Amino acid sequence: MTRLTVLAGPTAVGKGTVSAYIREHFPQVWFSVSATTRPPRPGEVDGVHYHFLSDAEFDELIASGSLLEYAVVHGRHRYGTPRAAVEAEIARGGSPLLEIDLQGARQVREAMPEALFVFLAPPSWEELVRRLVGRGTETQEERERRLASAKIELAAESEFDRTVVNTEVGAAAGEIVGLMGLNTDEMENL
Repeated sequence: MTRLTVLAGPTAVGKGTVSAYIREHFPQVWFSVSATTRPPRPGEVDGVHYHFLSDAEFDELIASGSLLEYAVVHGRHRYGTPRAAVEAEIARGGSPLLEIDLQGARQVREAMPEALFVFLAPPSWEELVRRLVGRGTETQEERERRLASAKIELAAESEFDRTVVNTEVGAAAGEIVGLMGLNTDEMENL
């Protein structure tokens, strides 16, 4: 039976980078496109990276029960996972993977406790800080807010079924895909 895999972890741990690697090297993995009220970052495309919505549009999805999970992240913007697309992929027998935050993972656990919950951890706190600062996409105030959130998120690791340490992107991606029950050897030869 197909089972949803949920990938979560602290800010700047590399969830997006690992997910991008999986998208490129393991095309059999299906990713949900999350909805968000935050503005696009440079290079992000609506409908590809996220569904960029107004607050009113996001409120409509909540009211209609159309989100599997949603949350305010880092005290600023809302993110959510459209329910219908995930349910359709599970019904199709695909290999769905959600890359979401801790709050969302907790909601998905309530809605779909049979899912596999994977925590992506940094090799160390110092490396997490280095990655966040190195991105250069946030202000100093935003970095401080994200690091405060990261401390809370790291403390939730025990809520997950498995932990993958993101020391090297390809290795972390392969480990996650392996946990999903997919054959990683075949994909490496593509």
